[in-house]
Amino acid sequence: MPDTDIPADPNERNMRGPLALGLLALLGLVLFAGFVALGTWQVHRLAWKAALIAHVNERVHAPPVPAPVQADWTSITAADAEYRHVQLSGTWLSDSQTRVWTATDAGSGYWILTPLRRDDGSIVLVNRGFAPDGWCDLKGHCPAAPDGQVTVTGLLRISEPSGLFRHNDPTGNTWYTRDVAAIAKARGLVDVAPYFVDADAASGATASEWPRGGMTVIHFPNSHLNYLITWYLLALMVLGAGVYVARDEYRLRKRRRRSP
Repeated sequence: MPDTDIPADPNERNMRGPLALGLLALLGLVLFAGFVALGTWQVHRLAWKAALIAHVNERVHAPPVPAPVQADWTSITAADAEYRHVQLSGTWLSDSQTRVWTATDAGSGYWILTPLRRDDGSIVLVNRGFAPDGWCDLKGHCPAAPDGQVTVTGLLRISEPSGLFRHNDPTGNTWYTRDVAAIAKARGLVDVAPYFVDADAASGATASEWPRGGMTVIHFPNSHLNYLITWYLLALMVLGAGVYVARDEYRLRKRRRRSP
């Protein structure tokens, strides 16, 4: 439909000059390109996250493999090993247990980390599972793990550094993260693996209900679809604003040319 000639309004704004229009066009182009680039980056991140989730699910549900031995410790990375379903045997070192504060669906309490000495003399920290507050005494001494040789299956986890807002206090025996190196140092342990193992429900089971194994939370936030939609919508909004400005300038100039 052709534009309708409207007499020029003496109170309407002046036309933008070439410099102002050029700057607006440049700004719009930069914003549009930036939003499109961010949206496209989120497309790749979405594909990466989906592949990661699928890969982790495959590891978790695969048959257990032997836990990495000491010769392989230096090559362990989160990308290659985390959440791998592993199996290991040894004897518990109950005198060196550590409780790490946590909150779970079963309530607040502690992860019970017990060192497991393997046949080669190396040690792996095993998270035997969750126990409620009060299962250990006030000094942090927890009931001993079963005696004798045991076989544990569970998920390999990478050591967790001290938290940003809640720092581990080895001197006070207060722990908020499963920091393998710090726990090993505080307990005087040597030849300790750089990872720990979250025991599954069968491995964590004892005559008591606690500690309860198999409570590893495997959750990868995946908001990349929302992000990419947001960035692309912003790009469309910039494009729409550019079209509006261009049309407004065109009609303003057309009215000025036709006004007496």
